[in-house]
Amino acid sequence: MELLPHDDATNYTADRVQLEQAMLPDDIDYAKLDKLYWPKPAYTKGDLLVYMREIAPYMLPFLKNRALTVIRCPEGVEEASFFQKHLPNYAPDFIEHVPNEAGTENLILCNNLETLIWFSNHGALEYHVPFQTVATSTPEEIVFDLDPPDRNHFSLAVFAATLIKQMLDGLKLQSFVKLSGNKGLQIYIPIPTGSMTYDETAVFTQAIAWTLEQQYPDSFTTERLKKNRNNRLYIDYVQHGKDKTIIAPYSPRRTDDGTIAMPLFWDEINDTLHPAQFTIKNGVKRMQELGCPFATYHQVKEKQILTNLRAFI
Repeated sequence: MELLPHDDATNYTADRVQLEQAMLPDDIDYAKLDKLYWPKPAYTKGDLLVYMREIAPYMLPFLKNRALTVIRCPEGVEEASFFQKHLPNYAPDFIEHVPNEAGTENLILCNNLETLIWFSNHGALEYHVPFQTVATSTPEEIVFDLDPPDRNHFSLAVFAATLIKQMLDGLKLQSFVKLSGNKGLQIYIPIPTGSMTYDETAVFTQAIAWTLEQQYPDSFTTERLKKNRNNRLYIDYVQHGKDKTIIAPYSPRRTDDGTIAMPLFWDEINDTLHPAQFTIKNGVKRMQELGCPFATYHQVKEKQILTNLRAFI
């Protein structure tokens, strides 16, 4: 793929050369690569495409066979945005899809690199997926969303995550954690396909959330109305339900600073962690240096023992 005219040396900025070396799919028409998608840190559409190409091997397994919802920002994060969960009629043939329950629209599947890059090229900055695949009606994982009132209260998310980790360890459950890419943390418990219903997982997530709320009423709440939370961290257990969605691991975010939903190692959950620590510019380098914190996720999913969890509920 040739993105640069070879007869004009002035075009060879570091960013443009990086685009040339990214090995983007050939069957996509790229345009306006210098457009600022995140004006404050000056991250461009080209920066997004490079990041998505490099993170794709780590991100795609968490999108596979799940109905994709994207947030598109064709003019960048400071301009208008819109959700898209149905396949547009101008989409190329390489994008896989399945009909929705009503049979009126096609749901998007992002099962290959070309699809991921095509949506990025069309201004998709966020990638959200449900907790089940299109082939099942039961969750593939249990997730706790820890949502502090703002980034200045991120320490509440660290505190809550630490407490939940202790509870999960006590139940012999293996868990994973990631930055939401906005202001909080999200804890994942992968479970074998078909092993639990949403009704069963709801009992568990509610019990954990209510326990923390009762023990630390000044720090945590399950109150859904923001005006009634009084600067407490919201433990969102209701969001874990059929067809509800969560930001996918490694997805960029529609934030001012170009952050990403970065998986973490549990020993990183401490007072030095910052919610905006990782962006599309430094996320891949971190992965190359430290490896993927979710590398064993799917192996754990197959082998997760739920005996103690079932006894708990």
